[in-house]
Amino acid sequence: MATASAAVRRDWLVGYTMVAPVVLGSLAFVVLPLGMVVWYSLHEWNVLANTFTFVGAENYQRMAADPGLADALLATLWFSIGLVVVNIALALLLAVLLNQKLPGTTTFRTFFFSPVVVSLVAWTIVWSFLLQADGGINGFLEQVGVQGPNWLRHPTTAMVAVIIVQVFKNVGLNMILFLAALQGVPEELQEAARLDGAGAWRRFRSITLPLISPTILLVSIITIVGSLEVFAQIDVLTGGGPGNSTTVLVYYLYQQAFRFNEFGYASALAVLLFLIVLVLTLLQWQSRKRWVFHEV
Repeated sequence: MATASAAVRRDWLVGYTMVAPVVLGSLAFVVLPLGMVVWYSLHEWNVLANTFTFVGAENYQRMAADPGLADALLATLWFSIGLVVVNIALALLLAVLLNQKLPGTTTFRTFFFSPVVVSLVAWTIVWSFLLQADGGINGFLEQVGVQGPNWLRHPTTAMVAVIIVQVFKNVGLNMILFLAALQGVPEELQEAARLDGAGAWRRFRSITLPLISPTILLVSIITIVGSLEVFAQIDVLTGGGPGNSTTVLVYYLYQQAFRFNEFGYASALAVLLFLIVLVLTLLQWQSRKRWVFHEV
């Protein structure tokens, strides 16, 4: 009995030892920072004046009446919708095309995936030169008789430009995920449907999409969360302008903290961002039961 008890304790010790790094890391780098942000959001913290005053829920009350926050949330909404729709649709289209057994597909896969491993800042700087009024894109358009706009200095085109830059940067990652899912679709099901007279679109809609729906859910969550955390592209390309047309929530948070030294209010905005990401992720996770294959 004593030997069995010692063995059980030893198993428990081994188990706790295995999970300890993950638990401690989560506590140190997730739970503790999140708790500190919540605590800071209840204070008015001015670094320059070296003041740290408890104000309770005032920062959250301020958010309700902040027109700048409303503009930032609207810009975030448009950016997220544009990025998610274009990125996922384009990634799925590329994956379907590159899943065909055609010559040169390996080269094209490398071509579309290579931006993923390029430095984000370097990628954005290159695009900032291409999108200038006299940049490479307008130069190309002039060759075909089209007068291009000043992409980064008009509210509509600036948002479109930022979305395009982000899509081209990350579409390769989603493409690879979709491609892996497509290659896992059993060929026997496709062949059976083909023999039954189902066309290409019917096979894709009734067989392929349901079987890759778990990957669609994963890509959707990753892309939506990523769209809510965009910062470097905004900072390098537009600086939040023109006006506030590209000032998304993360960039607005940065401005409040590091330009206006409103660290308490910025912390409240960070809590808002966390709640938005959490709610959207939970909604997607709960909705999986309605459309993800094998989910009940």
